[in-house]
Amino acid sequence: MLTRRHLIATAVAAPAILRFGTGTAHAATTLKISHQFPGGTIDKGDFRDRLCRMFAAEVAKRSNGDIAAEIYPNSSLIKTNAQFSAMRKGALDISLYPMPYAGGELPETNIGLMPGLVTTYDQGLRWKKEPVGKALTDFLADKGIILLTWVWQAGGVASRSKPIVAPEDAKGMKVRGGSREMDMVLQTAGASVLSVPSNEIYAAMQTGACDAGITSSTSLISFRLEEVAKSLTSGAGASYWFMLEPLMMSKVIFDKLPKNQQDVLLAVGTELEAFGRKGAQDDDIEVAKVYEKAGAKVSALDAATVGKWRDIARDTAWKDYGAKTATAAKLLKLASDVSA
Repeated sequence: MLTRRHLIATAVAAPAILRFGTGTAHAATTLKISHQFPGGTIDKGDFRDRLCRMFAAEVAKRSNGDIAAEIYPNSSLIKTNAQFSAMRKGALDISLYPMPYAGGELPETNIGLMPGLVTTYDQGLRWKKEPVGKALTDFLADKGIILLTWVWQAGGVASRSKPIVAPEDAKGMKVRGGSREMDMVLQTAGASVLSVPSNEIYAAMQTGACDAGITSSTSLISFRLEEVAKSLTSGAGASYWFMLEPLMMSKVIFDKLPKNQQDVLLAVGTELEAFGRKGAQDDDIEVAKVYEKAGAKVSALDAATVGKWRDIARDTAWKDYGAKTATAAKLLKLASDVSA
């Protein structure tokens, strides 16, 4: 039943809008933060939505109300795949965005989901301080994007039928992988692939257009895929699927702000990285409980199985990506230098 509150939210095309500020007399800079994930509150719900709300609240506090923010979950402001381009043009301020979704526009961003390249949270989060992090940050800045919060997420597989654990299990299945490179690995393993954002996996599995979806543990929970799945492969212990889903900002908008406000945004973004890691790791554990409760069979990955996926990736996806551009080759080399 639609309440008056729901109708008002619908009228402004934002199911859950929060404004943050301290009631100061002067006009605040109002930033729009968009993402594709379900909305909640600052205390409950998808940790990625919570991270955006925590970011907004803390930025408002530290800026003494000079910066306000509006949160638009569920791609209610801008469609999922259009958010990256909108930020580059200055039409959207901030998004918590899966970086490989931008691969069609900038193939270099697919480094954010290169199968088997990142296999632990420690490894992924070290990128920021390693040469690969500087190279990626510089590349994105040149293309109009500022990274505010580095968020890595491990992933698993929800399947309508048999579990997909080892590469040979994917043969004959229709699978959503999450990036062009992951799709290459799946195709080499004998699967056919489907390219949709994670918020569309449920419908694809429900209709039979997709047999299995690989996505982050958090999305496996938030998008209720246990309702259409009979098996889960968990990435809690080991995973070949790690996606970079940072909070990112339009450089056009960022550059217009005074330095003291830029400093606040960058500081708060960095401080939330610990929350992002904990949220992702907590969901790696929680996802198995959710699927077991729904009656699904839960399987685990181990280092040897991850190695099989990595071997395929190294011979296919890594080579293909490295041959795309000089920047891609550089990023791949630098990322490979960061040991697990």
